[in-house]
Amino acid sequence: MGIRERLSGNEAVAVAMRQINPDVMGAFPITPSTEIPQYFSTYVDNGQVDTEFIAVESEHSAMSTCIGAQAAGCRAVSATSSCGLCYMTEMLYVAASDRLPITLAVSCRALSGPININNDHSDAMGVRDTGWLMLFAETNQEVYDNYLQAMRIGEAVELPIMICQDGFITSHAIENIELVEDDKVKAFVGEYNPKHYLLNKDEPMAVGAYATPTYYMEAKRQQAQAMIDAKDVIRKVGAEFGEMTGRTYGLIEKYMMDDAEEAIVIIGSSAGTAKAAINELRAEGKKVGLIKIRSFRPFPSEDIAEALKNVKAFAVMDKDDSFNAHCGPIYAEVCAALFSNGVVGPKGINYIYGLGGRDVRIESIKTVYAELDKIVETGCTGETYRYLEVRE
Repeated sequence: MGIRERLSGNEAVAVAMRQINPDVMGAFPITPSTEIPQYFSTYVDNGQVDTEFIAVESEHSAMSTCIGAQAAGCRAVSATSSCGLCYMTEMLYVAASDRLPITLAVSCRALSGPININNDHSDAMGVRDTGWLMLFAETNQEVYDNYLQAMRIGEAVELPIMICQDGFITSHAIENIELVEDDKVKAFVGEYNPKHYLLNKDEPMAVGAYATPTYYMEAKRQQAQAMIDAKDVIRKVGAEFGEMTGRTYGLIEKYMMDDAEEAIVIIGSSAGTAKAAINELRAEGKKVGLIKIRSFRPFPSEDIAEALKNVKAFAVMDKDDSFNAHCGPIYAEVCAALFSNGVVGPKGINYIYGLGGRDVRIESIKTVYAELDKIVETGCTGETYRYLEVRE
């Protein structure tokens, strides 16, 4: 039996960190992730963990600290948000290309400008191609569960991993969650035994050396293969976690999709609002469903294509914009997934929504399904690149 608790998403991450007891934390505060190192620092001060807590002067230095520690053979963690994640970007590429399985908690927040501290996904999506694994959570429970699985996933394929949640919506809101007992966490996560590390006196090595064209492309191909291999690892670890807790995870979650004719593809906490809207529409006899993306990197292309192949119309919800005059990043990935897997039937549209913390209500989601109704009825997609509930 698990331990019943009431925690914010940020505190849930800090508790997971305490249970794992990493070797090093490189920390610099930024809203809304500040509480994670704040909570964790109390565990360090109280002697509940023996982590080396290194307070630095910037997010760039926080990630640099983690890179040095992980390269030396330690488990290293950090947390950040918004422009802090942007400031880390250079070092995110370094961590991924050096194949260092650092674990980073991200409380997603809008980017400037205009200046805004509320939730959207522009920070995480802005670094989506840095080579990191990326898991997103709908609820505080999922934030905690994702974190417990993260190190096993990252270490198995030797890639760093981000655990993303929605700033303030889950990071600060308190929910009932079920914690795993400390001893079970220790056994599940296991010890970190890297194959190669700087402090191994029997294997002198360099990390981050210059790569000429003779070697660079092969290194990137290996990095790409690790991302591909991560799909099966995520499924395997999620299944083992389910055996321990009763909460099983994959790359996506399908909700009411067995007979759905219309579907929404979404990521993060807004999935909960969408599920509530689906319940109401189902009560009216409408065959609507939802696909929630848990793993954005690696992108679950086969899973999504399989889930959407029988629907008549779908809408992809992007909580940020690529500003390409065409679509948001999730829509682009979903369309590529359908094309590459030979799925040509469904008609798709893209909604940019919730930017800067704009409310997403049940009525908002119902508006999207009403537009899908029109597409199914008329066979005409119309404008595919749309903004939801914006004052034009």
